[in-house]
Amino acid sequence: MSEHIATIEWSRGDQPFLDKRYARAHDWRFDGGAEVRGSSAPSDLVPPPLSDPAAVDPEEALVAALSSCHMLFFLAFAAKAGFVVDSYRDEAVGVLGRDERGKTSITAVALRPAVTFSGALLPDAAAIDDLHHRAHGACYIANSIRAEVTIEPR
Repeated sequence: MSEHIATIEWSRGDQPFLDKRYARAHDWRFDGGAEVRGSSAPSDLVPPPLSDPAAVDPEEALVAALSSCHMLFFLAFAAKAGFVVDSYRDEAVGVLGRDERGKTSITAVALRPAVTFSGALLPDAAAIDDLHHRAHGACYIANSIRAEVTIEPR
């Protein structure tokens, strides 16, 4: 098995804190050197400037991680099958709601990949469905979450 490390850092600075009007923006740092600005999702509860609409919120990050994981397995399975993938674009959508336990959670994620192929061997619809089915079954993130995940190829 392997470990995956992220360093999350926030500092209050000179902001008041107990009135709950502190900025939620923070930094995500990854072992390869990538840095991403994070924040709570802008909402009525945490409106800008307390949240940063330009930053990635944890809910978006979960949806992106799921989509990315699915894509990486899809590409690997397509290559193994001899299909040349030219492009892959997913406009994934996660839904935040109440789950069966009454907890607020990501209850559903729709992956909506549009994949372009080229070459002598092109997959038919059944082969594409199989690639998505296998990618979903192998995806570590999909295997780690409770949300219903649907795949709606475009």
